[in-house]
Amino acid sequence: MPKSFIIFLTKLTSALTLFLFFGSAGAQENDFLKKVQFGGGLGMGFGSGYTDVNVSPGAIYHVNDYLALGPSLQFSYTYQRNWYKNTLYGGSAVVLVNPVPAIQLSAEVQQLRVNQKFDINDMVINPPVITTYNTTRDFWNTALFVGVGYSIDRGTIGFRYNVLYNKNDFIYGDALMPFVRVYF
Repeated sequence: MPKSFIIFLTKLTSALTLFLFFGSAGAQENDFLKKVQFGGGLGMGFGSGYTDVNVSPGAIYHVNDYLALGPSLQFSYTYQRNWYKNTLYGGSAVVLVNPVPAIQLSAEVQQLRVNQKFDINDMVINPPVITTYNTTRDFWNTALFVGVGYSIDRGTIGFRYNVLYNKNDFIYGDALMPFVRVYF
C-alpha cells in the first residue's frame, strides 16, 4: 500500500477526531458524550495446534438520528501448527446511515497490515520425500465495504460486500460476508 494513502488515512482520522471533539462551539461535554457509543468485537478460537484471536474496539458519533460515523482498530492473530501464521493489525473508518430506524446502510474503509507465514510440508510416499515450502508475505491490504443490515435497538445484523476484494490476498474468504454490529 502506498505510503501516501497511509498518511491520507491518518490525516483523515485525525481531522475527524478533532471535529468530533472540538467542532461544536458552545456545546457542553455532556451533549457530546450522549452522542457517542462504544462497541467492537472480541473473538477467540482454540483447537489442537490452532489459535485464533480477534480484538476490534470501535466508537461512533451520532451526528443526527440518521447519520453516525467513527473509527475502529483491529488486531487478529491466527496460527495453525506446521502450516500457517497470520497477524493483522490496522484500523478503519465507518459511516452508518439509517434512512428508517430498522434499516442501516454502511460504508467502511479498512487498512490492515498483513504478516503471513506459510510452512507447508508436502510428503510424497513413494519414494519417501518431504519437501518444505516456507513463504513469508508482508503487505498492506485495503478493503472498502458497503453493507446493509437490520437494526434493533443498539445492534445490527446484515451483510457487507468488499468492493476491493482480491482472492489472492488470503485475508477474506469471500467478498460477501455477514456482520453483527453492537454499540453501547
